[in-house]
Amino acid sequence: MSLYRWAGLILAACTLFAVPARAEGPRELVVGVEELDYFPAYAVQKGEYVGAAREIFDAFAQAKGYTLTYRPLPVKRLFAELLSGGIDLKFPDNSYWAADIKRDAQIIYSHPVIAYVDGVMVRPENKGRGADRILTLGTVSGFTPFAWLDRVRDQKVVLKENPRTDLLIRQVAVGRIDGAYASVAVVHYSLEHELNMSGALVFDPALPHSRDSYRLSTVNHPAVLAEFDAWMAANQAQVDAIKLRYGAEKGVN
Repeated sequence: MSLYRWAGLILAACTLFAVPARAEGPRELVVGVEELDYFPAYAVQKGEYVGAAREIFDAFAQAKGYTLTYRPLPVKRLFAELLSGGIDLKFPDNSYWAADIKRDAQIIYSHPVIAYVDGVMVRPENKGRGADRILTLGTVSGFTPFAWLDRVRDQKVVLKENPRTDLLIRQVAVGRIDGAYASVAVVHYSLEHELNMSGALVFDPALPHSRDSYRLSTVNHPAVLAEFDAWMAANQAQVDAIKLRYGAEKGVN
């Protein structure tokens, strides 16, 4: 038998019995998430991470063979855990958030996961009265109202933090503060489905607000984010259906 034929038989045998290569990188990942109720986009309720983001990430993990563990943490601590490697992925994130803390870090961000509008919710009779009428502005603890920082710096408005969105909404409804700066979709959901106060507050688009997207971020696992981005692009209809069912982007358009 010729040398070439022997070589061909050996190559065929190696191909037949070869073990499929395993995907590189860890298959078990810890996702750091915010320890608060920002439903329908995301929330921690009774110790369980829930919402549109959870369903999107679970669908990705199931499709690609990952096991995800969600670790709820205070908003400010999440950044430290991401930079120190205490968590593999962080959600939500955005390159504009905590820019001073992340200045020297090599953080990688996914494509947009959930679009949002952060704006001021006011009582209907106060809509359109202008920014000068907002003297006290409420925010969820740990959140920064970027669109209002100039007015805060110039002492034209005082910030009031509250750890819970529902309590923030009630403060505006009873007139204790002039407006609540928060996700429009989150406030709409809380008013309609949790507080039975539909229409008690409305979004004032004439006031300073921000339009952007929640993203997934990482320091040590760029390949995972690349895979996640590719999966979202290939399954856009599924992702959109999840967000629509939850109302996660209500008020964005």
